[in-house]
Amino acid sequence: MSEKPKILFLCTGNSCRSQMAEGFARSFKGNDFEAFSAGIIAAGLDPYAVRVMKEVGVDISKQQSKTVDAFVDTEFDYVVTVCDDAAEICPFFPAKTKVVHHGFDDPPRLAATLRFQDEKLECYRRVRDKIRTYVDSLPESLEHS
Repeated sequence: MSEKPKILFLCTGNSCRSQMAEGFARSFKGNDFEAFSAGIIAAGLDPYAVRVMKEVGVDISKQQSKTVDAFVDTEFDYVVTVCDDAAEICPFFPAKTKVVHHGFDDPPRLAATLRFQDEKLECYRRVRDKIRTYVDSLPESLEHS
């Protein structure tokens, strides 16, 4: 039996979008991929991201914010950059690694000017749902990118 492909979801701070993508991939695509997430920097896990993921039955509270340097010895089959900043400064990966960009809005940035917690959470939910739709499309969407 062959090893499952490894997929890394890469974002700037590994606090929200990449964490959500990893959580969905581990929960719903665990038979297809070995999923990881990282950031260009480690900014800590966003509590709103944890909360909205829990609403849909995915617990990411034990995941850790980490940098891509934590995976220097890991060979990935796919790297998916989930934010424009990470796509622009994406580190070098070996030739066998397919790097794909699929950007999502930044929930903390969307929520920054909002006053009420319910409004802030709605920003996170919208992005969460888009990430889930994308992860549901894997692995097919990786081959057409």
